[in-house]
Formats: sequence, C-alpha cells, structure tokens
Amino acid sequence: MQNVSQIAREIVAREGGFVNDPDDPGGATQHGVTIHTLRRLGLDLDGDGDVDVADVRRVTPARAEALFIDRYYRRPRIDALPEVLRASVFDMYVNAGANAVKILQRLLRQMGQDVAVDGVIGPQTVAAARAAAQAAPDHIADAYGIARRNYYFRLADRRPASRKFARTRAGGKGGWIRRAEEFIAPRFHLSAAEFKERVAQWG
Repeated sequence: MQNVSQIAREIVAREGGFVNDPDDPGGATQHGVTIHTLRRLGLDLDGDGDVDVADVRRVTPARAEALFIDRYYRRPRIDALPEVLRASVFDMYVNAGANAVKILQRLLRQMGQDVAVDGVIGPQTVAAARAAAQAAPDHIADAYGIARRNYYFRLADRRPASRKFARTRAGGKGGWIRRAEEFIAPRFHLSAAEFKERVAQWG
C-alpha cells in the first residue's frame, strides 16, 4: 500500500494548478488549497497583512502536501481507518471536507453497523469501519468509491452550476466522476452509455 506522502502527492497532482471558477464554492484554489482554507489558518504567505488571491498563488505543491497530511488526514483521524479505505477517504476529505466521513458513515449504516452520521471519526466509526472491512475486505473500497460517485451525482442533480464538474462539454464523464472512479475497480466503472443515461435528466 502507498504511504500517506505518496497519496498526498497524487492528490495535489489530481487537483492541478491555479483555478478561480465562479461556480466553485471553494473559490480561488491552488493545488487543491482554497482561499477559505488559507484564511481559516491565517496563512498570509506574501506577508502583506491580508489573505487574498495573491496568497493562494503562492501555495507550492510541497506546502499543499504538508497541509493536506496535517489538516485533512491526521487531524480528522483518517489514519485510524482500515488501510484499504484511507486513500479514497483522504482524497474525498480534501475535496469535500467532513462530507467524506459522512459518506463513509452512511455506507457503514447500510452495511449494518451502528454508527452516527456526524462527519467525525471517533471510536465508534473506527470500530464500525474495521468490522465492515473485515466482513467485506474485497468490496469495502469499491463500495465507498461508488458512494462517492453517487454523492457527486446528487450534488449535480440539485445544483445545475455544478454539472460541469460531473460532465464534460462533450457529454463524457467530468472530473468529479473520473476522480471517484480512480478508487473503484474497473468492473464497477460506468460505461459511456450508463453515464449518458444517468445524466440524461440534466438536459
């Protein structure tokens, strides 16, 4: 299995460089680090007394990796989850915050585990995840990846402005869906026809 530094490097590569899309609630973003994150942490990288887009542009890949490992892996206790789940939950936490954990907790409940859906990885969630992983070691990672994919679809169903992140202009799978499927075995990827059918309601 990969170590956390390797996973963080892949997340940074997946996130790409500077983006400031008005339809993205995250706002100005560099290597996956948003302006909201910098402001929350008080990271005035250019030392001019405020945190703005100029500071976002100063985020290096190395800083992003270190920030992700500290704030989006260790602090939320993703390292306490079964190893088979860590990479996908970590990637999703960078992308969606505590919703990454809520997706896992809902999945665990569907698998018969008694766990609260609160977005917090505490002893109850750790125990439930370990039990589920032990019961379905060959399926838990795929199940979580599919739950991630469904989360993205539901977001796009509710918010038309977000659909461009789930479907390309050409009608194929957008970045959100491809990102989720990186953590799903190929046999569970949607075919082009299945994807087209799923998003047909979007017009």
